[in-house]
Formats: sequence, C-alpha cells, structure tokens
Amino acid sequence: MAAFYIKGLCGFANTLVFTSILGFGVNNIAISPVELMLGYPTNLILTYRHRKQLDIKIFLPLSILVLLGSIPGALLLKNANTNHIKAFFGVIIILLGIEMYLREVQTLKFKESKVLLLIIGILSGVLCGLFGVGALLAAYIGRVADTSNEFKANISAVFIVDNTFRLILYSVLGIITFSSIKQAAILLPFVLIGLFTGIKSATIIDEKIVKRIVIILLIISGVMLILKSV
Repeated sequence: MAAFYIKGLCGFANTLVFTSILGFGVNNIAISPVELMLGYPTNLILTYRHRKQLDIKIFLPLSILVLLGSIPGALLLKNANTNHIKAFFGVIIILLGIEMYLREVQTLKFKESKVLLLIIGILSGVLCGLFGVGALLAAYIGRVADTSNEFKANISAVFIVDNTFRLILYSVLGIITFSSIKQAAILLPFVLIGLFTGIKSATIIDEKIVKRIVIILLIISGVMLILKSV
C-alpha cells in the first residue's frame, strides 16, 4: 500500500519503496517478478486516466531507448562491475535531482539543452534496461512535462513498454513462478487501495508540492543506488 500510494501520487518510485522494504528479508529474485506483475496494471490505469496528457514526442523516443538499453545493459551485466555502474548512475541522479530542485525554487525559467536531454534520455534507457530502475526516466520526463498529470501519463506509458518486455523475458527465463503469481494476486487488492488513495491525494495536494516530492524521491533513488553498490 505504501509503495503504490507513492505511485498514485507521483507516478513512479513504487519499485524503490517496495524493494527497499522487502529487501530486508526477501531475496531480490523473489521481489522483482512480484513487483513487476503488480506494477503493470497500475501503469495501465495511470496511462488510461491521463491519456489526454500523453505526448508521443516524449514517450515514444524514451520507449525505444528503454528497449535499446536492454542491449548494452546485458553486455554491462556480463562484462562490467555493476556495483561501479550503480554508483555512477546514483551520483548522476542525485546531481540531476538537486539541479531540478534549484530550477523549481527559482522564478526564472531557462531553456532546456537538447543535448543534455538527449544524454539523459540515452542514459535513462540504459539504466532502465540494466536494472529496471526508472529514476532517470523520471528526471527526463520531469524536465519536459508541464504538469504532474502529463508526467504520470508519459512515464507510465514508457513503463508499460518496459514491463511488457520484462514480463516476456522473466517468463522465458522462469523467473515468474506459480508462487510469485500467487503472491501478486494476494497483494493486488492492497496495491489498488494504495494506488487510488495516492491518485486522490494528488488532486488535493498542491501541484508544486507534488513536483518537489518527485524531486526528493529522485534524490533518494540515487542515494539508494549508491548504497546498494557498496
């Protein structure tokens, strides 16, 4: 409920909360498939609810980058020290989160650098393809989306593409088991309660506060990546 309340409120970070809490007593191989099966319908719900805010110029390129990111992601997993990669991405996410916060509290608006957005987009695809972490996706979309509803619509659409690919991959590899399906089915009612409570809260809480919560969660995501690499 806690993880998907955050999902309904901010559009992402359910994986961060879910895996962080369960990680104290459950192996990641048992957490990821359950979280994936729970996250998939919530992404469908959020995308449908905010479908009028979908922007094909935002979600389509990122969706392609996420799929392409699975290729270098697989090579990095096989040949590189993933702890160093996690730490590297963690630092990038923290710096982006701080920069986004400073931009948010300033009254002046600056023109976005297309080169920087391209770099963030490519790195977000690699990170999502490598670890299934959507923090850089959130950083990218947070910079180009004008409202929290537009943010939720487009990041959820990208997650749908990623989730579909990973569901197929996990099924082929045997990571999704009858036990994980049973656990997901048991948890689904609580997930929906958390999600719709978060959605309702987002209509009450001021838009600027929601944006700042997103930025804080980004910074926490970066810190968690670094801690997991130690």
